[in-house]
Amino acid sequence: MDKYDPQKRVGLLVDEWGTWWDEEPGTVRGHLYQQNSLRDAFVASLTLDVFHKYTDRISMANIAQVVNVLQSMILTNAKGMVLTPTYHVFNMYKVHQNATYLPLSLICDKVDVRGNRTVPLVSATASKDQEGTIHISLSNIDADEAQEITVEIPGSKATKASGQILTSANLTDYNSFKNPTAVIIKEFNGAKINKGVLTVKLPAKSIATIEVK
Repeated sequence: MDKYDPQKRVGLLVDEWGTWWDEEPGTVRGHLYQQNSLRDAFVASLTLDVFHKYTDRISMANIAQVVNVLQSMILTNAKGMVLTPTYHVFNMYKVHQNATYLPLSLICDKVDVRGNRTVPLVSATASKDQEGTIHISLSNIDADEAQEITVEIPGSKATKASGQILTSANLTDYNSFKNPTAVIIKEFNGAKINKGVLTVKLPAKSIATIEVK
């Protein structure tokens, strides 16, 4: 689009993105009620990373849908509601709103997938808020191995790194009405910063947002 609209007067609107799995057995056919696992959380984080990278072009994006349909952030029944892993990803990524996108270059191992393609084992995005705090969101899609990540932040005088992490024992783990906190955000202590270099030990199948200040 930059070729035909270099002034970027035309914005892209991405409607109804998200996963579409088989409907849950016993639910109303055609209502597209599906369970939402840690796997869906990765779909959310990787998709949001792409949207954030092209924030100068993408004006709006809508997940399908917010409640009880497809990749929902909230599931409800007659007695209550459950926050899904996808909800928790959105909660972790909200720090990037009203902040300045920080371009980054990512070098990491890749994994072979179908169609003779390769996919990076780590996805990342970063921003700087109005107070000067930097937030870096990282996703390790490797289901078995942790990743040690080094982030160079030129000119940074930051001395503190803290974070939140979303992970679970299995990619298929989800929050149910009987166990609504199976997959939730927890404090993350695996990030250290020294002389402008951030080191993160990111566990297998985990998503983290690191605050650097």
